[in-house]
Amino acid sequence: MIEFFRHLLQEFELPLSNPVLIFSLILFIILLSPILLKKINIPGIIGLIISGVIIGPHGLNILAKNSAVDLFSTIGLLYIMFIAGLELDMNEFKANRNKSLLFGFFTFILPLSIGFPVCFYLLKYDFNASFLTASMFATHTLVAYPIVSKLGIAKNQAVAITVGGTILTDTAVLIILAVIMGSSQGNLNQAFWVKLIISLAIFSAIMFLIIPRVAKWFFKKLESEKHAHYIFVLSVVFFAAFLAEVAGVEPIIGAFVAGLALNPLIPHSSALMNRIEFIGNSLFIPFFLISVGMLVDVSVILSGPTALIVAGTLSVVAIFGKWIAAFFTQIVFKYTRTERQLIFGLSSAHAAATLAVILVGYKAKILDENILNGTIILILITCIVASFATEKAAKKIAICEEEFSHEDAERDQILDEHILIPLAKTSAAASLLDFALLIKDKKSSNPITLLTIVPNNNQAEKNILKYRKAADKFVIQGSASEVKINTIARIDHNPASGIARTSKEIMSDIVIVGWPRKTGFIDKIFGENVDSIINNVDKNLFICRFQKNFIEEKRLVFICPPFSERGVGFHLLLQKICRLSQELSIPIVLHAEYKTHETIQQIANNLKLNAKLGFKNVSDWEDFESISDEIKPTDLVVFNLSRKGSVSYQSIFDKLPQKFEKYFNDNNVILVYPQDDRKESSMDAYEDFTSSPLAKGIEAIEQIGRGIGSILKKN
Repeated sequence: MIEFFRHLLQEFELPLSNPVLIFSLILFIILLSPILLKKINIPGIIGLIISGVIIGPHGLNILAKNSAVDLFSTIGLLYIMFIAGLELDMNEFKANRNKSLLFGFFTFILPLSIGFPVCFYLLKYDFNASFLTASMFATHTLVAYPIVSKLGIAKNQAVAITVGGTILTDTAVLIILAVIMGSSQGNLNQAFWVKLIISLAIFSAIMFLIIPRVAKWFFKKLESEKHAHYIFVLSVVFFAAFLAEVAGVEPIIGAFVAGLALNPLIPHSSALMNRIEFIGNSLFIPFFLISVGMLVDVSVILSGPTALIVAGTLSVVAIFGKWIAAFFTQIVFKYTRTERQLIFGLSSAHAAATLAVILVGYKAKILDENILNGTIILILITCIVASFATEKAAKKIAICEEEFSHEDAERDQILDEHILIPLAKTSAAASLLDFALLIKDKKSSNPITLLTIVPNNNQAEKNILKYRKAADKFVIQGSASEVKINTIARIDHNPASGIARTSKEIMSDIVIVGWPRKTGFIDKIFGENVDSIINNVDKNLFICRFQKNFIEEKRLVFICPPFSERGVGFHLLLQKICRLSQELSIPIVLHAEYKTHETIQQIANNLKLNAKLGFKNVSDWEDFESISDEIKPTDLVVFNLSRKGSVSYQSIFDKLPQKFEKYFNDNNVILVYPQDDRKESSMDAYEDFTSSPLAKGIEAIEQIGRGIGSILKKN
C-alpha cells in the first residue's frame, strides 16, 4: 500500500511527466474552462489562454513546454489557418478581392508606420531591430476566428476581407523577416531574391495546380471511404505547411493556402467539413490557445521598469495600429461601427506570426530580452482584447441577421422547411441525400424525410422491413452532417398518389425525386408516375439526375424562361440556388431575358443573397441548340420550369427531358417546378371535360405551326 502511494506521488511530481495524465488534464481544461467563464460572460478563448498561463512553466509549473505540447500547438495553429481558408466564401472573396487587398495594405502599412518611429526614436533601438519589431505589429493571427465560425457569420463580407487580408499581411511580414535575416547575415544579394521568388512560384504551382487535381481524383476513386477523406485532407495540410517552410515562408501560410486549394472540393455542409471543424474546434485549436498562455511570463513585469515600459508601449502601439487600420477600412468601404469592431477584433490578436518573427530575431541577436518579454505580454493582452471585441461585434451582427430573417416571410418559411425524398431505389438515395444536405437551411429544426412507396401485395410487409434495413445507412450519412433523417414507408397502389399524400401529411416544402429510368420506346423518359407527381404535388419539386460528383462542377447554369420568376415558390428556389453556389464555390450564370434578369437580381438584393449572377441573354426559347451550345460538360444545369396552367407555362418545354438526354448526357441536371401558382376555381371539377382537351388541341396546333415554320426557315 505504501508503494502504491509513493508511486502515486511520483506521478504527480511537477512538472507532470506521465503523457496520459498530461492529456487528461488538458482535456479537463478544454472542457471546463469555457463552461465556467461563460457564466461571467468571458469568451472561452480567454479562459484557455489564462489556463495556459496558470499551468505553464512560468505559472504553477504543472506542465513543461516539451516537444509533445509544441507538436499539438503547431497542429492547432495550422488548423486555425486551414479552416479560415476552407470556410472562406470564394465567390465573395473573388468579388471583394480589391477590398481584401486594400485592407491588407492598411493593416500592414499603418501599424508599420506607427511602430517604426516609436521603436527607433522612443525606445532607442537600431534600424534593423526597430524595423523588425514594427513589422511584428503588422501581423495578426485569427485567434478569434472560432467565435465568428460558431456564431454562423463566417460568410459576412467584413470577415471575408479580414481573412483575405491576413494572408497578404502575414506573407509580407514573413518576407520582410527573411530579408532582414539575410541582411544581418550579409546574404542579401541577387541569389537570395532569385531563390525566394523561384521557391514561392514552385510552391504556388504545387498547391493550386497539382494538389486540387490529386484531391479530386482521390475523392472520386474512394468516394465510399469517408474516413480516408479526412486523413487525406490532414495530410495535405501538413504537407503544404512543410512546402511553405521549404519555400522560405512560415508553415501557417502553407496551411492557409491548403484551405484555399481544397475549398472548392469540400462543400461547407458536407460530412467531411463537419468532421474537420469538430475535431479542430474540440481538440487541436484549444490546445494551441493553451500553449500560447504557457509562453506568457507574468514575472517579467516585476523584473524592472524597462521591461514594463517596453511591454506597455508595444501593446498600445499594436492595438492602436490595428484599430486605425480598421477605422480607415470602415471609412473607405462605408461599413458600420459594428463591422469595424469585427474587423478590429479579428485582426488585433498577435500570436503565431508575431512569435515567429520575434523568436527568430531574438535568436539572431537582433532583438534583446526586453522586446521578447514585452512581446509575450503583448500576445496575452491582444488575444484578450481581440476575443472581447470579436464576440461583442459578432453577436450584434448575428442578432441583426436573425432579426432580418424573422422580418422576411420567405425566410420564416425556410426556418421550418421540410425536405421529402421519395426513393424508387435506395441505390440512388446517396446522391439525392447529399444534394438535400447541401441546400438544407441549418436553422431548420425539421428532419429530412426519406419515403418509399411499397405496392399493396403479399410481399408488402417484407418489402417494408427490407427498406428500413437499407435506410439505416442514410440515417448514419445524415448524422455525420448533424442532420436528422426520418424514414417513412407507405403502402399504396400508385407511387405518385402516395408521394402527393405524404408531402401534404408532413407539410413538406421541397420534394426531391430522382431522374426516372427509360421505360420504353414511346415513353422514353417520363412515365405516368413522374408526370402525375409533377401535376399533383403542389410543392417545390426538384427532379435530379446526378451523373458525377459535385466536385467536378465549375459553374451553375440557371435557366429561367419568361415569367418563371413570378411563381409562388421562386424566392425559395433562388435562395437554394444561391446556397448551392456557395456550398460548391461555383459562380451562377443566368440564362434568361433582360427583364427576367433584372427582376431576379432585384429579388436577390431584397433577400440579401450574396450572389453575383452572371448573365446570358436568351431571346429565342424555341432554338434550344443555341442554349445548349453555351453549356459545358462541367456545368451543373438547373432549369426552372412550370406546371400546366401556370402563368409562365410554355408547351415548348414539354419535350425538354428528351432534349436534355440528347444534349446534356454527361451533365448533372436539375429540373425544378416551383410551388404551383395556379388558382382553384369552381370550374376545376369540369377540367377533364373542357380545358384539358382544348389545351391539348391548342398545343398540337402550336407544334404543327412550329414544325412548318422551321421547314420554311430552312428553305
